[in-house]
Amino acid sequence: MKTAQNDDVERAEKLLAAKAEILGQLKTVIVGQDQVIEEILIALFAKGHCLLMGVPGLAKTLLVSSLSRILDLQFSRIQFTPDLMPSDVTGTEILQEDQQTRQRALRFVPGPVFANMLLADEINRTPPKTQSALLQAMQEYQVTSGGETRSLPLPFFVMATQNPIEQEGTYPLPEAQLDRFFLQIAIDYPSHDEERRIVLETTGAREPALKKVLGAKAVLELQDLVRRVPVADSVVNLAVGLARSTRPKDGVAADFVKKWVSWGAGPRASQALVLGAKARAVLSGRFAASEDDVRAVAKPVLRHRVVLNFQAEAEGVSPDDLIDRLLAR
Repeated sequence: MKTAQNDDVERAEKLLAAKAEILGQLKTVIVGQDQVIEEILIALFAKGHCLLMGVPGLAKTLLVSSLSRILDLQFSRIQFTPDLMPSDVTGTEILQEDQQTRQRALRFVPGPVFANMLLADEINRTPPKTQSALLQAMQEYQVTSGGETRSLPLPFFVMATQNPIEQEGTYPLPEAQLDRFFLQIAIDYPSHDEERRIVLETTGAREPALKKVLGAKAVLELQDLVRRVPVADSVVNLAVGLARSTRPKDGVAADFVKKWVSWGAGPRASQALVLGAKARAVLSGRFAASEDDVRAVAKPVLRHRVVLNFQAEAEGVSPDDLIDRLLAR
């Protein structure tokens, strides 16, 4: 007799096969960035959003738009600027006249946020009121305009980028808003061989064709599957203990945490560690999260949730350095 758990295990195996096909398709347009792609897929199937930190020109837009085509999801992109208004993101109501009756009525025109995959480019370039409009949509999966609440299409996945180079005229996200991002993914320069391949493949006439792999319904089913992945008490204890160990006033905090950290990660970090571990397990073809899965997602989950003090900056300590020391303990 076929049980629900056996059915879930079969779905996990299908996701592993789909992941291989997704990666194969992405490699025709993206060179390298395997870790970045892995973490984006973890955020997507864990039903979270991610913040991508990296310099311009590292194919962030190409990566998300290509992934949306492969998954057969609607893609939208917003270039955030200082003059962008909340209605430019969520949509606005316009006065329209009926050609026959000559009666006027308000009609809602959806904004770019009404998409399955949204790239919010340089989110720190726009004022807080516009940032909050997007963050409300991320949290509630709906927007309110003209007194009416409208649901966003599901799945809904946001990948926001921040430019770490120029900080003049920017509006950095407060820690409370950074906490709403499931992962912060760091993207670095390609290696010499990878950059050589990029130049060769992007300066020719070849136009790669991408095949559709899953679809919106399948993605939603797999997001529900991740939630049903069993997790042992030891895995939960590791996730909770890791998050609590970043808090300088907690009893389990190490001396170097008390020395370098102003504020540690909140309960959302513990939840993200467990969900990220579940998603990574399913993407690896396993229907059980392990402690290694928690350790693997620790950096992208915690690096934007830990606030270092001036002494840490003076000594050249980064959030990743702190997390490495916590994991070593």
